[in-house]
Amino acid sequence: MDSYDDRGAESGDGAAGPETVRHEDAPSAADGEAGTSTRGGMAALSLPYQIVAAVVLSVIGLVACTQLVMVFLHVAPSNTLTKRHGEAVDDWVYPEFEQNWKLFAPNPLQQNIAVHVRAEIAGADGRRTTAWMSLSGEDGKAIRGNLLPSHIHQNELRRGWDFYLNSHDNENRANGLRGRLSEQYIRRIAMLRLSEHDYGGTVERIQIRSETRSVAAPGWSEEKISTKPSYRVLPWWNITAADLPADAGGADKNAEGTDK
Repeated sequence: MDSYDDRGAESGDGAAGPETVRHEDAPSAADGEAGTSTRGGMAALSLPYQIVAAVVLSVIGLVACTQLVMVFLHVAPSNTLTKRHGEAVDDWVYPEFEQNWKLFAPNPLQQNIAVHVRAEIAGADGRRTTAWMSLSGEDGKAIRGNLLPSHIHQNELRRGWDFYLNSHDNENRANGLRGRLSEQYIRRIAMLRLSEHDYGGTVERIQIRSETRSVAAPGWSEEKISTKPSYRVLPWWNITAADLPADAGGADKNAEGTDK
């Protein structure tokens, strides 16, 4: 006699047969659809956004790699690449990414240097000389509290003054063409700043000076450092039309003169 399992068979309930047993731990189609919504990162984006994100990340990576290579070539010893492409490297690095050693020994920068200007004004009431105006102080005001300060306020005057010092001796005598170019550059910076103020007349001459103060020692240090200022005063310079900003009025009022 054939034997068989009569559980459910005799009752005619085929739903309880082994063919219709459903395992609770098996994933259903609905579960699979729900699982796709839990993807994170770029995978959760639609295809167009994934393409845009990939392009943006590629550009950022390319710029970062270029920056690293350019800075490395800038600080590396002279080599074949820097000899052939040195101008391109300098164009990339200056002035935003300049590298120097002024923060480190043996000669760390321990001074605050401010550049001042005063002018001789020719007006209806005759000639008069203005008080000293701190060009560095005006740059400091423009930078302080500014999340995105201009490189003009940060570097123009500072680099211009360094240019002048490196191309003149202690008697303010120019060392060739670079020295004369640095004088023209400083005069133009000063006149650009002076043009922002109304002195009631025409600027005939200007005089530049620097004020140098040593940085005071920190409170916990026993080192004694004098913070008394020292000055380097340049001779008076006559102003010509070439020294005036392009949009400054009254350029023809300034007499052509020679530097003293």
